Amino acid sequence: QVQLVESGGGSVQPGGSLRLSCAASGSDHDINVVGYYRQLPGKQRELVAHITQLGSIDYGDSLGGRFTISRGDVKDSVNLQMDNLRPDDTAVYYCYAYVARTRTEYWGQGTQVTVSS
Repeated sequence: QVQLVESGGGSVQPGGSLRLSCAASGSDHDINVVGYYRQLPGKQRELVAHITQLGSIDYGDSLGGRFTISRGDVKDSVNLQMDNLRPDDTAVYYCYAYVARTRTEYWGQGTQVTVSS
């Protein structure tokens, strides 16, 4: 059973920065993708960014210029650097991992990010 440990998040003023981190562990098979989705109030969950086992990176629409995902120091961990944050970035950010061998997604509990003056 894959476990996701999330850290970071919180509140920041517009234009500020925050960093989220997530470490996945416990899989009997390779973890093929680790990344973040977010859920804005009243909206569906959407991709923020993810990084594959082979190092490919994808960002959600219009986020690549302000958000940067990178591998962490620990295997199957990622860091999400969020810069120039805006009020419409306010959301719950969920770490997720995907194991292709079992076609299973795993989700973290979520971290609140609030951007407000």
